[in-house]
Amino acid sequence: MKAEKVRNLTDEELRQQERELNDQLFKLKFQLNMGQTESLKKIRGLRKDIARVKTIAREREIAAGATETK
Repeated sequence: MKAEKVRNLTDEELRQQERELNDQLFKLKFQLNMGQTESLKKIRGLRKDIARVKTIAREREIAAGATETK
């Protein structure tokens, strides 16, 4: 998922996206531990996507806080 696409999401959509990505990551880790899959690339990609979503959410939080204090 590209950062540009994530930036176009609303705050609620960001939270929903983060929940979905965490859910997918949990399922993949579970499958990996059960020996059903070996998709380390997918796990790595999901972790990066989660980090991207969290980073953009935090940027918005900081920007909102900065405008409130002015």
